[in-house]
Amino acid sequence: MKLSDFDFYLPEELIAQHPAEKRDESRLLVLHKNTGEIEHRHFYDIINYLKEGDVLVRNNSKVIPARLYGTKKPTGAKVEVLILKINNDECECLCGNAKAIKEGTIIEFSDKLYGECIARKEEGIRIFRMHYEGIFLEVLNEVGMMPTPPYIHEKLKDNSRYNNIYAKINGSAACPTAGLHFTDELNKKLTDKGIEILDVTLHVGLGTFKPVKEENIEDHNMHSEYYSMSSYTAQRLNLAKKEGRRIITVGTTSTRTLETIYNLYGEFKECEGNTSIFIYPPYEFRSIDALITNFHLPKSTLIMMISALCSREMILDTYKVAVENRYRFFSFGDSMFIDNE
Repeated sequence: MKLSDFDFYLPEELIAQHPAEKRDESRLLVLHKNTGEIEHRHFYDIINYLKEGDVLVRNNSKVIPARLYGTKKPTGAKVEVLILKINNDECECLCGNAKAIKEGTIIEFSDKLYGECIARKEEGIRIFRMHYEGIFLEVLNEVGMMPTPPYIHEKLKDNSRYNNIYAKINGSAACPTAGLHFTDELNKKLTDKGIEILDVTLHVGLGTFKPVKEENIEDHNMHSEYYSMSSYTAQRLNLAKKEGRRIITVGTTSTRTLETIYNLYGEFKECEGNTSIFIYPPYEFRSIDALITNFHLPKSTLIMMISALCSREMILDTYKVAVENRYRFFSFGDSMFIDNE
């Protein structure tokens, strides 16, 4: 398929610049993929589309203050760095003006943190060895900034709004935003109704948000991202499969994690690794039944994934309806539930 097959018209004013005042009061478009029927609701209505025995799987990765601004030594040139992966004191980073950053380059981020480039990779990625005193994540919390996407021009007033309320495991360079609509109150209502909530981890990096540039989408290079699944989650998901209960993922990152594991083992299993799975039509989903997701960028790997869950034509028709009804798009935007019933 071609990149242009996944383009659509989106007025700039529909790109959400800030989150909804209350998380679960964002709007919810419900798409019944078997009929094409569309309903317009609010996110707190999601409980009416889930039933006892359903399993919700969410990504508990936590966004770190991954954006750093520093100066190159000794020239004093300004450098912006986005941390994609952390491995002890070594960080894989996406760098602005990467051509000027060679092995041995020193970037000073503050009087408490500097990085030394120890390896160069393609597409503007560099490996830095970080030098600091104390605990790295504590230093990063003090020096770094939350890595909100470039299409968000307003300053984030509360950094916690770019994390899900259940985020626990530090490591993401962007938020798995489908979960931003959940509240503690809504989660309690869901569990009281008999809906099981399980966590997996996928640290969001370049694989999720890198733009597709190749017209033939099969030529797109998906970067790998770290994932893990616990023994408990694997056991509960296998039981749900055996009993014929629905597995519903919260977001594309949770979906990629489950599909990766199921494709590898033919079942769910306690494991960890790195995935570069790229899902686009035609694709047969093996692990999930339905999906909660946000509205995605034109020509992105994310709209390609949800097009594989329904059809490209159905998704583009639905997005046209969303634009006509002034839904808010992207990270801080509204939500969509692709229902299989």
